[in-house]
Amino acid sequence: MGLSFETRESDSPWIDIVWTCRSEEVTEMTSVASETVGLVFWEQRGVAYASVTGPENKCGTAPVPEGAHFVGIQFAVGTALRMVATPELVNGGVLLPDVGSRTFALDGEHRETPAADDAEALVRRLVRDGVLVRDPLVADLLRGHRPAAAERTLERRFRAATGLTQGAVRQIGRARTAAVLLAGGETASAVVDKLEYYDEPHLARALRKYVGRTAQQLRTGGGGNIALDPDQRTTSYTSLLTPLE
Repeated sequence: MGLSFETRESDSPWIDIVWTCRSEEVTEMTSVASETVGLVFWEQRGVAYASVTGPENKCGTAPVPEGAHFVGIQFAVGTALRMVATPELVNGGVLLPDVGSRTFALDGEHRETPAADDAEALVRRLVRDGVLVRDPLVADLLRGHRPAAAERTLERRFRAATGLTQGAVRQIGRARTAAVLLAGGETASAVVDKLEYYDEPHLARALRKYVGRTAQQLRTGGGGNIALDPDQRTTSYTSLLTPLE
């Protein structure tokens, strides 16, 4: 009994991860900070729900409906929904109306609720319909290019697209990568070296702020339920040009 949380990667450039979760006898979990917008679908006691989730610039505690089954799509950094400005979603979200057993309404149209394997098909339709969008200048920046624009313009456009600063996106991604490595058995000193933290206290502060766990808790599985898949493959945290703090 507990929280079963699993993730998978996607070959879609619009998707970061697809995740599933089942809860039994769990009332809350630690929500790890996230630099992306997402769509979440769940069912509890025969009633279907759907919501848009926003970026989170710190960890928090999230309620978990008992006996619920979730499917979530986390979009790639910089991907936004046309219906709402991403900065308005930071540390929050929007519960979608008119959700049925097989369909949900988004941006004025009813769409089929996806299973985990259907995430890419849904996203292709959302991109085709212009519901999912991204700023080409920000997309270039995330690919490691340096657009011909003033730094102030880049930061303003980046905040508009992601709701966060470039530095915050890198810090969140790096802390989550560190958490996955630690949960997979890496030592704190090895993670410090691998991810270029200054030292172990620097790593500890990042974990406390963005993950809500100590390195020891992550290595031993202590601290309670957490929205983190220890089997998730780690990739390099987002490569931006802004220096890390």
